[in-house]
Amino acid sequence: MAGGHPRVLLVEDEPAQREVLSYNLEAEGFDVTKAGTGDEALMLVDEDRPDIIVLDWMLPGVSGIEICRQLKSRSETRNIPIIMLSARSEEVDRVRGLETGADDYVVKPYSVVELMARVRTQLRRTRPAAVGQRLEFEDIMLDSETHKVYRREKQLKLGPTEFRLLTTFMEKPGRVWSREQLLDRVWGRDIYVDTRTVDVHIGRLRKALCQHGGEDPVRTVRGAGYALG
Repeated sequence: MAGGHPRVLLVEDEPAQREVLSYNLEAEGFDVTKAGTGDEALMLVDEDRPDIIVLDWMLPGVSGIEICRQLKSRSETRNIPIIMLSARSEEVDRVRGLETGADDYVVKPYSVVELMARVRTQLRRTRPAAVGQRLEFEDIMLDSETHKVYRREKQLKLGPTEFRLLTTFMEKPGRVWSREQLLDRVWGRDIYVDTRTVDVHIGRLRKALCQHGGEDPVRTVRGAGYALG
């Protein structure tokens, strides 16, 4: 899928269930990576950081609870939302799952429609533009549903790549993004683009943001990358 789609890591050892969930997630516009074991899931998280993880409790080898514990104990992965799926409906199990760090706990059998809603709820915290929310930073407003950007209430003309760049920046103002991270998020992991292309599009974004005046809000961090604000 093209860059910009929210990335879901689906960890489920039951093939039929994995395919049903994958189909529904992709129908909702998510970019889905699938894993059938805990070890595979941990490897995939290291290779390509997902935006959210849908994680089955009962897995061969490393359990879902242990994966959740490991990911939530690491600074680089602790902010990834995890939705735990489990056939264990007892309150003590639900509490154990949440105490291990799961952001939500869904008991099997569950409604796929409800699970999709829970995925969107978690993404609303971490990737708000991906679920259609408006983003605001100082005098800039981005409407992800209409694909329009305003600064000082005047509409700006942005190309699609510049729009995705600005969305990435506005979802996490102040965060420094390396060129490689921006390539991955904006262009997508399956497309080869030279890192110098990022600089070109950052230049275009800066020009677009200042087309009606105002200071350039995009900050260059030497040796690290770019940030908004």
